[in-house]
Amino acid sequence: MGRSGQSHIVAIGGGSFRLSERQGVIEASALLRYTLDLTGQDRPRLGLIATATGDDAEWLLKMYGAFRAWDVEISHLTVFPMPNVEDPREWILSQDAVYVSGGSVANLAALWRLHGLDEAFAEAWRAGVVLSGQSAGALCWHVGGNTDSFGPELRVWTDGLGLLPYSCGVHYDSDPQRRELLHASVASGELPGGYAADEGVALHYVGTEFIQAVSVAPRGSAYRVEHDGQNGVKEFKIEPRLLTT
Repeated sequence: MGRSGQSHIVAIGGGSFRLSERQGVIEASALLRYTLDLTGQDRPRLGLIATATGDDAEWLLKMYGAFRAWDVEISHLTVFPMPNVEDPREWILSQDAVYVSGGSVANLAALWRLHGLDEAFAEAWRAGVVLSGQSAGALCWHVGGNTDSFGPELRVWTDGLGLLPYSCGVHYDSDPQRRELLHASVASGELPGGYAADEGVALHYVGTEFIQAVSVAPRGSAYRVEHDGQNGVKEFKIEPRLLTT
């Protein structure tokens, strides 16, 4: 099938980066080491995407710096004011892994479709490029979830790329609104059943199958949320595998 022989998605609820001992400097966490290890490459090519932040240059620079101690070849893709590479599809397919930052998932999805990146990511996923991201960068691969893209009050969002036929919950233990709204939207049928992740926890899918959760937070958990067949939901706690930092 490609580089790793399988299609991987690592959807991170939070905790991709951590503050280092130097003020204002971030370091990539073990969740991203786990992601890069899935490529099977000694020096993987990692593509950074910050569409959800409006291609914020400062954030892109910080992400570059977060991998300074790792043996990884980094590049990035922007769409403002125009794509920074001649052929975005070719760029995406040339990566071993892609990491998508948080921000506005609604804006991200609209711009990706405008530039044909939704189809390029689907092609790359089938070809074995490991797709990953946090918050908006986790929601986007699913059918949908809930988001603050439209204002401080969370709203249900159903316009994901749908590579994974599930709903997704992120920041699940740090924002109590998120669990409540995900339960309500699955109960109503607005969203399909799916998976959720606490801060510091990632959901790993092979193809469209959920394989396991991994965590850098000792108390972090993942969850399966399903319609109960009546008017509510059932939530099942999933114990993640704790990664060493």
